[in-house]
Amino acid sequence: MTKLGRQIGIGPTDNTSDQRTPRQRLRLIPEAARASFVPFVPARYATRAHEWDLTRISPDRPRATGSPIEVTGTLKTESGTPVRNALIEIWNANHHGRYRHIEDQSGLQLDENFFGMGRVLTDDDGNYRFWTISPGAYLARPDIGRWRPKHIHLSISGGSSRLITQMYFPGEASNESDPMAILMGDAFQRNIGKPYETPDIDVDLGYQFDIVVGGRNATYFE
Repeated sequence: MTKLGRQIGIGPTDNTSDQRTPRQRLRLIPEAARASFVPFVPARYATRAHEWDLTRISPDRPRATGSPIEVTGTLKTESGTPVRNALIEIWNANHHGRYRHIEDQSGLQLDENFFGMGRVLTDDDGNYRFWTISPGAYLARPDIGRWRPKHIHLSISGGSSRLITQMYFPGEASNESDPMAILMGDAFQRNIGKPYETPDIDVDLGYQFDIVVGGRNATYFE
């Protein structure tokens, strides 16, 4: 008998989600098949010294336009075990809400001092930290004028797995109408960064964003 898994929901008006989401319930891989999979060798990730600071393209370059912020958190499993030496890749729009890639057709202003990409590794306690520029709201659908609220993408890689999530900001006007936020329901609160003051470091504000993998209280992943 074929065992069926969950049915994935489709966010309202989100055509990208609509195109890539299965219409039928997922099929669970039988235990016998799972046991036959070839063992994997966990990747050994490495980052460069300055990749945690997205506010500058390199240490000798000017800082990008906008409000510099810090994001910190802990990556852990549902039981609270820290996930150490995991690679976290970060990307976000610039101060004006523009991404530096060819598919961003918004026409919003680019910032020559902001690439919007960085990488960090979690430490032995599962902690991570990076600086970036607080992003502007993102024009996701120029054809219908639909904006997404400001957010930061985080990709977490460990072993053979890669998960992608987004950190939102509290109090943003477009939060409630965002298709992904609607899809998350009450769980959306787990994907909002918690602000804290940063009087002793060279950023305007900090946000704590703890990431939980697995379980009922997991962070929402795409």
